[in-house]
Amino acid sequence: MGGSKTRPSVPPPQQPIKTIVVLVMENRSFDHMLGWMKKAINPLINGVTGEECNPVSTNQTNPDSICFSDDAEFVDPDPEHTFEAVAQQVFGSGSIPSMTGFVEQALSVSPNLSETVMKGFRPESVPVYAALVREFAVFDRWFSAIPGPTQPNRLFVYSATSHGSTSHIKNKLAFGYPQKTIFDSLHENGMNFGIYFQSMPTTFFYRNLRKLKYIFKFHLFDSKFKKDALKGKLPSLTVIEPRYFDILEMPANDDHPSHDVANGQKLVKEVYETLRASPQWNETLFVITYDEHGGFYDHVKTPYNDVPNPDGNTGPAPYFFKFDRLGVRVPTIMVSPWIKKGTVISASKGPTPNSEFEHSSIPATIKKMFNLSSNFLTYRDAWAGTFEQVVGELTSPRTDCPETLPDVTPLRTTEAKEDSKLSEFQSEIVQLAAVLNGDHFLSSFPDEMSSKMDVKEAHEYVEGAVARFIRASKEAIMLGADESTIVDMRSSLTTRSSIHN
Repeated sequence: MGGSKTRPSVPPPQQPIKTIVVLVMENRSFDHMLGWMKKAINPLINGVTGEECNPVSTNQTNPDSICFSDDAEFVDPDPEHTFEAVAQQVFGSGSIPSMTGFVEQALSVSPNLSETVMKGFRPESVPVYAALVREFAVFDRWFSAIPGPTQPNRLFVYSATSHGSTSHIKNKLAFGYPQKTIFDSLHENGMNFGIYFQSMPTTFFYRNLRKLKYIFKFHLFDSKFKKDALKGKLPSLTVIEPRYFDILEMPANDDHPSHDVANGQKLVKEVYETLRASPQWNETLFVITYDEHGGFYDHVKTPYNDVPNPDGNTGPAPYFFKFDRLGVRVPTIMVSPWIKKGTVISASKGPTPNSEFEHSSIPATIKKMFNLSSNFLTYRDAWAGTFEQVVGELTSPRTDCPETLPDVTPLRTTEAKEDSKLSEFQSEIVQLAAVLNGDHFLSSFPDEMSSKMDVKEAHEYVEGAVARFIRASKEAIMLGADESTIVDMRSSLTTRSSIHN
């Protein structure tokens, strides 16, 4: 009998995404922002039921408890989310993650915070997210990269490491973090990227991003994003940076407490509607995530086994963190006409049996989807789950995606407090601005600025420092400076600058 004919191999279909847009918001947990959508929108979401509770003490027998509720509103003050605070929130008094210490930790800061951290938003309070969860994809098992604050987690988003940082380290901030980023990998492969910022491009925390060769990648969001999108000229990786300072004429839209999440909803709505109207829409994937949980409760236990250290670095004393466990779960939504309506993605499909979705999944997936020949950045993005499957099920782009999203009602009943003291993250941004502006040479001037400035003063200082640094960098290029150099500004008391490697 003759054997059956062997079918010729068929190459896999080319993935449809040519532009990935990333927006990283600030300091909210999954349950806090999206948990109640399990009941209201999609029962497949691993959200909350109202039976999730935390004791006021993890050391007492039969202590009082506070249970999760659906009446989150405007949040002020900001819950704790330092490395030490997160450990207490996640572990309670035990040695494995139990997610039982949120109330106890909040009570150690203020009696008023204990209920705040156990509240989530009703879907109607975050209508833009509710619409996107209905229409596109929500990831309900995406974790922050480390159990700590903003800056280390933001570093992981584009470099798969924080280079040993578990908090704000001033000397690294001044010099700039030295690790390779996904931006460098794209550049090596002849692909473009762009960073559209509103206050400060926090990607300047990476030293390489300050180099002259990248300076034309930075654009003001308000004047450039819509123009580029409507012309079909958004780069392969498009980064949107929110507004981090809350002032009257331009409220913060990063969702960091005590900022109104309604303004964050308006930003997401603006970005979505701009992308939807772009000729690039059918080739676009829009990723929305949060840097870390901000001290708010989440019920999903954080992974703590077999998480690889990215690069051999350990955290500082006294904890010497080995970067071998992840942080708390954060909201993550993805949008594309190639995504089935109502998609819920709950687990990674590799590359290892214990891979998880976390911030290193972003550079890992960019490498995979754009077929970059560059090596993985660290052991962490080599391990992290990738999400290319979110656009892999449809054979053609949807034509029923909404052109507009719901309008948003403010949750805050008062005006922005321009005279407020700076948050830790805002202080770090001022420190970075001082470096860009050359003011870090003036002894303790940056420390004094961040402690004495109010929000409005900081906004004005940061805005001026960024503009001055970018302008000086462009002038250096016109004068023939090597593209691998960085403009070394002198104090804003003078206009002198120099170039160094």
